Amino acid sequence: MHLVRHGEVDNPRGVLYSRLPGFNLSERGAQMASLAAAALPEGVTRLISSPLERAQQSAKPIAERFGLKIETDIRVIEPHNQFQGKKMKLAVLNPKNWKHLTRPSQPSWGESYTDVLNRMTDALTELWHESDGEVAIVSHQMPIWITHLAAVGEPLKHNPARRRCALSSITSFELLDGRLVEVSYQDPAAELLSVDKGAV
Repeated sequence: MHLVRHGEVDNPRGVLYSRLPGFNLSERGAQMASLAAAALPEGVTRLISSPLERAQQSAKPIAERFGLKIETDIRVIEPHNQFQGKKMKLAVLNPKNWKHLTRPSQPSWGESYTDVLNRMTDALTELWHESDGEVAIVSHQMPIWITHLAAVGEPLKHNPARRRCALSSITSFELLDGRLVEVSYQDPAAELLSVDKGAV
């Protein structure tokens, strides 16, 4: 199972887009998505995507390469964030927002890491048992990273700035003895040197 992060988003204001509608891939983001599609191994027989535009658009070149329809699964969506639509550096200076910063280990500003892991685990376990062949799942940075942390046995509490989950990267997993195991990580769009300014 290959967790593919979406490509670069057109986000000139640099806000946290979270689950807001209307955030589409930039021109470079579309190029990144094509590179990710080309990097996937042969034998992909199912394609799953978050319902958000940037994920659906990133899934399109995968669908075209393998002749697949895009199946939408809400369980692999971006987490909700209280700061969506805002610039984080400015939002944290507003005393009205401080109540959302009380427990960063949860995190208190949005969906908990545990809830994200549970829905991702449910989705991946179901796909593993239902699918015949390789599965590509287009998702978002935080859900992919939380799945990685759990697979390697590290605490879910982490510094978001230190996530190894580049735009259009591919983190691959297997389910062995009922446990998710990470088998590889690829960064096929590294040459495009993009930095995401709107990730949760």
